[in-house]
Amino acid sequence: MPSPGSSRPVLTRALESPLVTSKSSTGIGRLIRDARMQRGLTHSQVAEALALEPSVLRDIEMGARSVDLDEIARIAAALQDPSLAPVGRTMHLRIKGPTTLSGSIDVRSSKNAAVALLCASLLNKGRTTLEGIARIEEVNRILEVLESIGVQVTWSADKSELELIRPETLDLASLDVEAARRTRSVIMFLGPLLHLLPEFRLPYAGGCDLGTRTVTPHLQALQFFGLNVKATDGWYNAAVRETDGGVRHITLTERGDTVTENVLMAAALYPGTTVIRNASPNYMVQDLCFFLEALGVTLEGIGSTTLTVTGAEEISADVRVAPSEDPIEAMSLITAAVVTKSELTVRRAPIEFLEIELAILGDMGLQYDLSQEYPAANGRTRLVDITVHPSTLRAAQDKIHPMPFPGLNIDNLPFFAVIAAEAEGRTLIHDWVYENRAIHLLELGKLGARTTLLDPHRLVVEGPTNWRSQEIVCPPALRPAVCLLLSSMAARGVTVLRDVYVINRGYEDLANRLNRLGADIQVFYD
Repeated sequence: MPSPGSSRPVLTRALESPLVTSKSSTGIGRLIRDARMQRGLTHSQVAEALALEPSVLRDIEMGARSVDLDEIARIAAALQDPSLAPVGRTMHLRIKGPTTLSGSIDVRSSKNAAVALLCASLLNKGRTTLEGIARIEEVNRILEVLESIGVQVTWSADKSELELIRPETLDLASLDVEAARRTRSVIMFLGPLLHLLPEFRLPYAGGCDLGTRTVTPHLQALQFFGLNVKATDGWYNAAVRETDGGVRHITLTERGDTVTENVLMAAALYPGTTVIRNASPNYMVQDLCFFLEALGVTLEGIGSTTLTVTGAEEISADVRVAPSEDPIEAMSLITAAVVTKSELTVRRAPIEFLEIELAILGDMGLQYDLSQEYPAANGRTRLVDITVHPSTLRAAQDKIHPMPFPGLNIDNLPFFAVIAAEAEGRTLIHDWVYENRAIHLLELGKLGARTTLLDPHRLVVEGPTNWRSQEIVCPPALRPAVCLLLSSMAARGVTVLRDVYVINRGYEDLANRLNRLGADIQVFYD
């Protein structure tokens, strides 16, 4: 089955060939070299991933050093590692369809929880160990920013654990501005930093192009902790003033995930009580709450819209936590099964954050089964295995629109455009949160979907769809870009999806994981 740069097919075929049977070091070395060069990787990149000296890898490729089957498997895994990207080259996907998926796939840990915990690690003077963190571009950018200001970042040998140690004094003068501008998550540095520095500045945040996303709720709420911010010339210039003690009552003007997380982090280092009303109880907020509890912060009301936080004057603890699985990735995989008319089991799905989505899908005619519930690694999140069966779908009776948790998740809304394109009838998708995302979903029309934009927030989709292949440049928005990838698997012919960096922001090795289910997706570079 194909994989990035076709490295895995080359080595897999080699393992079954007389070349390997005869233990030819020269032949194996040539295959490894060809696979590395096909991906555009350097000796140093691959050697570092294997914990080898570059000279050793050169010897292997030249046939001067023999390798056994276990070592070949390690090298093959490194060559298909999505985090090893050719420097200065743009990644594209070539998708051949239509395809039918089968088997089962595990949901990986949450992108949004990961970035929250990375930002929250700044609160801790001790050692923070995060298990199972998704190795995605959004995480990479935050780690680049953290390392640039002095945080010690160490991956375990198998990349399953990430250790972070904050220095006594952060060096914000050395902040990696380019990395910071490529992620909106840097806005969540405000909560921790206001306790650590009297003055600092952060670059304007980037991320997906989804229209205007105001930071006003963050600044309004953080004023209660003495933070004043002036925005000038692409920077947030922050100054922190002394504040009175006592219980702080903060009502958020927007029930947003990141603003709730920012206030939680600010409250964690306030040695008193903070009551947060109209708080988001969403999955990433709960994961942050579990992390703060591990640090010794007392929280009441986790999972509700009122959080009571009793913070500490200082936090210095060696903690180990695991973020829970990602409900948005789970919905992506459910959509993959729906659009390809496949029977697929999505394992380790956080059911509490998918119940509304599944209820709507059930009303549309989707047949699926749920396993018994079991706990996530954090011991708190409820997981199930969801088996999706090929189904005849009908359009939703009412418009499909997001709501704050426990409503339909705003990040899951775009997938319903793909699902509606499979359903008989007319479906109205109403994205009242973002101005531009419904516009990005019009790109589905290039693959054959019948879509009509009523205004920047409302999209009509008429199905069913005869998907067709096309060459498309990824829109600058994560979920609509993934929708194009999923739909391409149902399209007859070869679809080329160009510049998929935005997909890599939120998904780890998605193409290769879909290939293991039967997809035919190849990665290539300019």
